[in-house]
Amino acid sequence: MKLLKSMMLFIIALVTFSSCEYIDDHSSGPNPDDKKPLIIAHRGAQSVLPEHTLEAYTKAVELGADFIEPDLVLTKDGHLVVRHEPMLSGTTNVADLPEFASLKTTKELDGKMVTDWFAIDFTLAQIKKLKARQAFNSRPKDFDDMFEIPTFDEVILLAKKQSIKTGRTVGIYPEIKHPLFHNEFFEAHTMEDKLIRSIKKAGLNRKSAPIFVQCFEVESLQYINSKSPVKLVQLISTYNINKDGSLDYNVPQGDFISYGSPFDFYANGDSRTYEFFTTEEGMEFTATYADGIGPWKPFIISYKTEDSGEFTLLPPTDFIELAHKNNLLVHPYTFRNENTQWSGGNPESEYHLFFDAGVDGLFTDYTDEAVHALNTWDN
Repeated sequence: MKLLKSMMLFIIALVTFSSCEYIDDHSSGPNPDDKKPLIIAHRGAQSVLPEHTLEAYTKAVELGADFIEPDLVLTKDGHLVVRHEPMLSGTTNVADLPEFASLKTTKELDGKMVTDWFAIDFTLAQIKKLKARQAFNSRPKDFDDMFEIPTFDEVILLAKKQSIKTGRTVGIYPEIKHPLFHNEFFEAHTMEDKLIRSIKKAGLNRKSAPIFVQCFEVESLQYINSKSPVKLVQLISTYNINKDGSLDYNVPQGDFISYGSPFDFYANGDSRTYEFFTTEEGMEFTATYADGIGPWKPFIISYKTEDSGEFTLLPPTDFIELAHKNNLLVHPYTFRNENTQWSGGNPESEYHLFFDAGVDGLFTDYTDEAVHALNTWDN
């Protein structure tokens, strides 16, 4: 009888997660004065555990993350699995497994020829034979080769379970990785359709659901917007930061074109770079299909590199002001203790710098540091 009662409570909780509004709703537009910025666990708690694993996501929730971020790639048999890139060697033990030696190949990805093992050549059953590894050499390797690669559906279920366990809504923030590349192996928009299908199955296919879907490719987001009310975020990047702090969108031949412009723009003969999205026209355009914009940090606060090698922070740009004017949330990436250009070795001061600038949330590799900084921030 007790077991039956427990099962019923669990089912009720799952239904509650998939049908209720945010406990603390940040979804409707730029943050009101009484709303704190969201803490988004970039690939989970990847500072201490191998990224994009259920264990890393669980740890991130324990550390206080509001959202967990799964990057999505496709398998040969059409399953959405969670990896930062289609290439597998940098974050798994695939190179050590003789049975997969023949699957190493060379493919063109966003204009660059890459030799590696690609998830698109593996079935889900084969992916499940791999084990995750820490991607950063400077971080702990103690848990390498212990955890498997999760599917998107497994991450959604984890978020639901953690919401029940913690008594607070744990959101998910998936990124569709290289949809043009993946869809070449199937039909147009296969990747997006599979994501929408998973979202619907989980009861998250509504504007108020605790989910944001992000992508660098514009067409992918526009397609999802035409099929689903879910919140969308346009990601933008830049190839480099010049010594004077200006942003360089010119990608050298042979490198990833998507570092400087949306790859679908390039594929369609559109010469606009990510700089377009920093303009009034670009913000207005983004607002026609997205709810937010996810810039690399220097779009908001850049820095000069002095001849001595030291960094001098520049005043905040008008990026957030323009975004909020167009009712777009701003969630910059990625906050890492190792990157000291903004922090001078004091991560808390970096978080406070961007909180003061008006961000609505941020992506961090160090959830505990971000939560602490938010708690000590005087707004």
